[in-house]
Amino acid sequence: MKQCTLKSAFTIKGKGLHTGREIEATFKPAPDNFGRKFLRIDVEGAAPIEAVAENVVETCRGTVIASGDLKISTIEHAMAALYASNVDNCLVELNGPEVPILDGSAKIFMDKIEEVGVVEQTEDAAVYVVRNRTTVKDSETEASICVIPDSDFCVDVMIEFNSVVLSNQFATLDSLDDFKTQIAASRTFVFVREIEELVKHDLIKGGDLDNAIVIYDTPVAQSELDRIADMMNVPRKKVSEFGFINSDELVFKNEPARHKLLDVVGDVALIGRRVQGRIIATCPGHTINTTFAKKVRRELKRQEVQAPVYNPNETPIMDVNRIRELLPHRYPFLPLRHRTARMRLYARRRGVAHPASECRNRTDSVVCRYSSACCSVQYDVGEENSQVVRPRFDHRAASDCGSSCGIYSAHCRRRFADSLAPNSHKRICYWCSISRFS
Repeated sequence: MKQCTLKSAFTIKGKGLHTGREIEATFKPAPDNFGRKFLRIDVEGAAPIEAVAENVVETCRGTVIASGDLKISTIEHAMAALYASNVDNCLVELNGPEVPILDGSAKIFMDKIEEVGVVEQTEDAAVYVVRNRTTVKDSETEASICVIPDSDFCVDVMIEFNSVVLSNQFATLDSLDDFKTQIAASRTFVFVREIEELVKHDLIKGGDLDNAIVIYDTPVAQSELDRIADMMNVPRKKVSEFGFINSDELVFKNEPARHKLLDVVGDVALIGRRVQGRIIATCPGHTINTTFAKKVRRELKRQEVQAPVYNPNETPIMDVNRIRELLPHRYPFLPLRHRTARMRLYARRRGVAHPASECRNRTDSVVCRYSSACCSVQYDVGEENSQVVRPRFDHRAASDCGSSCGIYSAHCRRRFADSLAPNSHKRICYWCSISRFS
């Protein structure tokens, strides 16, 4: 798979969910290996912020990335659309501190990407192939998220709320090809009982019934509902029974669960690679989603290079003959003439053996008679007693060689002179020494 980017730029405009400001976002093509980055053009001299898990600084009602004091929030819907469209490289320019909420889903982002098109680039796309189960749990919220091996990118999400309107729901995505039709249009949601507290924390100033599903599940006086509407600068609405108070019907019966799945996709995109595996999320939220992405990123850094995926249908990089030319195979995989050449070459490179005729310092060295199958081994001679010798390398004794590789008895028949030392009776098997020290 090759990396991809947009064929051309596109611009969207809309309110910021938390600031309520009108914001313009321009999505631009980017070169190979650029990644997905966000740039505040309203701040002079600002640098692009890469959308990766390490840069996440807040996760309350949205994913916020930062570089120094500069922050960009609510990136998850745009990230989900880029990831689902296989856009690996993109620069998003913003004239405000957050990405516009639009209709509360990723549908408009997906439509715009489809409109301008996606183009393949030169470099291969980085893929995180899941080979082992990875799990993250939050003991306080009982939320969990894990990933297991699979042949494609799949997501299963289960949500549960203490609500008579929204209790348990389930959603699944078996392929990114289904994201646009099955997930993208799912809108964010909020409970009426949460709104005032969120506003007090300087959040959801731009929220309304056009960009969020509002759930009424706790008795509240109409006068209180009117006060909340006035505080949000939205029209008052009379509510007489529990349920969804939006005028529009739900896009899907399990739209809240599908939106949580959308958020999982957007936050998993912070791994910075395409993922091949199945994600199973229970009661997910931006906090545990991004914690999971951070854990995977740390693991990938430790494993810098993953084992390649073998495709038997592709042309091999090397055949057996080329491999034989490059690697010094041990006996009996190569003919004797090749073994002899390898023995001499490795011996000279590592300084463990020399032909007797080439020994340049005979007074300080002891060499055995050299033959094509028996390499000489250089020894250090003691200064005070020439009868004491010690090998520079911990070679195996003759008895060990005979029992381990079976080569000694056939090819290594030389002995050191009896007068040198007791240890000189031990014959050295070159092949064992090479296997241990090369």
